[in-house]
Amino acid sequence: MTTRIPTSTSVTESAVIAAPLSQVWHMIKLQDFHKFWSKLSTSNYVKGASPETDVVQWTFKDGTVLDVKQEEHSTIDHFITYSVIASTPALTYTSVLSTIRCFPITSGGSEGSTFVQWSANFSSDADAGVIEDARFKRKEALADLGGVVVGGGGAKK
Repeated sequence: MTTRIPTSTSVTESAVIAAPLSQVWHMIKLQDFHKFWSKLSTSNYVKGASPETDVVQWTFKDGTVLDVKQEEHSTIDHFITYSVIASTPALTYTSVLSTIRCFPITSGGSEGSTFVQWSANFSSDADAGVIEDARFKRKEALADLGGVVVGGGGAKK
């Protein structure tokens, strides 16, 4: 009998990016993630997928394809929330809801920079491997975002 290791089903990663909020926030659009996240080859709208909200297909360089649905978006509070609604290959868990929030740093040594927080809440059937993979991917994507915004280049290879 296999024993599942109990684990938290949420993950939060963050970074301080040495660029103003307006520059960082400009990149936080589901359809533009390929412009900074080196693991993505494309991110495109799925036409006609939902009459109520945006659905974007992320194609990763390893061949994984995710359809992500924008659940919430605020240009006032600078955050987006999205869920994965389809995946090839199939996910090993039922669901995940992710949020990216951006905050201007208004004082101290990093004044003028942006604090970015990327969290995810998984269904209870997500195992420790899923959580660690999500943690690694978020750290890597945040580093990529910082490199693109600060360096001014395209997505890293």
